[in-house]
Amino acid sequence: MGWDRHATIGSMHFTYVDTPIGPLFVAGDHDALHEVSFSTGHQIREPREGWTEDAGSLRFATVQIDEYFAGTRRDFDLPLAMQGTDFQKRVWNELMEIPFGESRTYGEMAETLGSPGAARAVGRANATNHIPLIVPCHRVVGADGSLTGFGGGMPTKQWLLRFEGVLAPGADNTQKVLF
Repeated sequence: MGWDRHATIGSMHFTYVDTPIGPLFVAGDHDALHEVSFSTGHQIREPREGWTEDAGSLRFATVQIDEYFAGTRRDFDLPLAMQGTDFQKRVWNELMEIPFGESRTYGEMAETLGSPGAARAVGRANATNHIPLIVPCHRVVGADGSLTGFGGGMPTKQWLLRFEGVLAPGADNTQKVLF
């Protein structure tokens, strides 16, 4: 899996995928996935003018999302189109290395990237991730293991971490993640 560096965006399509945590907005072109958005939180994305609703064009992504929520897929293998700085892309690539059922702290991520002390920069890069779930920024937690911000909202982050077995059943955002 890697970044598809489109200079221009071709014909964009979008669809919605029904999931246990509400509908997911999915957008892309015939070549790559460009955006995923939860229906909750502060980073809700919607189709832009000129985009076409077309589930068939995005089947390459929606099938894998359905498999994830059915519990039959742990890793995504999708062509992605994301634009960002070199540092953001390094963070996003590192996010995709966090296995299903595990978490990392922002500090651990910064250390792995060779930038100790850049935990806040890692957090900012996570906040600019336009393909959450696929690029699993929900797997990053605070230094003490507590849950921290998430563009899809804290209940969504909690649900995903419980689903993946990282967060104990019944735990809330004030409790620490099990490492």
